[in-house]
Amino acid sequence: MALKSKLLLIILDGVPYRNWRRLMGNLEGWAQSGEAQVWRMRSVLPSTSACCYASIHTGVTPQVHGILSNENRFRVTQPDIFSEVSKAGGKTGAVTHSYWSEFFRSYPFDLIEDMEFDEPDGPITHGRFHTMTGYNLKNQMTPSDVDLFATLTMLAKRHGIDYGILHTCTLDSMGHRFGHDCHEMDHACYAMDGMLAAFLPQWRAAGYEVMVTADHGQTDRGHHGGHDDEMQDFALYYFGPAKGPEADTLLDQLQLAPTVLSRLGVEIPETMKAKVFLG
Repeated sequence: MALKSKLLLIILDGVPYRNWRRLMGNLEGWAQSGEAQVWRMRSVLPSTSACCYASIHTGVTPQVHGILSNENRFRVTQPDIFSEVSKAGGKTGAVTHSYWSEFFRSYPFDLIEDMEFDEPDGPITHGRFHTMTGYNLKNQMTPSDVDLFATLTMLAKRHGIDYGILHTCTLDSMGHRFGHDCHEMDHACYAMDGMLAAFLPQWRAAGYEVMVTADHGQTDRGHHGGHDDEMQDFALYYFGPAKGPEADTLLDQLQLAPTVLSRLGVEIPETMKAKVFLG
């Protein structure tokens, strides 16, 4: 079944709003030229990675889906973007941290069976995951972002996915190690922006709408999880034909899932109550 459109959601983990707007020169250039629209979005609480991942895809708060920390993980029960796109006959792809597989496919993550799979009848049709096993402040254990962007591009070209998500922890890990006001982070954002820019025009040329955003922000001390604008707020860039609200509108992270489904032409489940922001 053909969906209304195709869409890729790019999640750059742990980037506060101000670093998007001052350091992401390619994204900002496209916003200035009118090729992209950009807004501030605010995460759920706690503004912890796993909690945000589950809310991004289900459109409900951590208090509802139950993922309340990175250590408290299980297969969530609420409808999510993968499940609804698949039910509508679409093909989904994920190039992400293994937590996404645990939340939306099966828990616990099996290093052999779950790292890479193709399941025509699964909620995630084509999965390519990484784990960051052994991560610490001195060794990030993150894949190259070029490799991740290329893998998503491969899924789009080889398998014709309708919806794809890419999630990378590089900038979040850099932030935990160095904070967000330093030479190291300036360069990390510059490098990420350049790597993304090499692929984004290809995705648009292939007919995909694209959203680029984060799961949460981060403080200059490299922290997030709490109730603070630096921890919760980040930017969302949208490339596509739809029109959004005024540029100064503060978006809610819970709006992301129903908006993605709306763009794809997929019915929004009753559990996703937040307002669609693109029309």
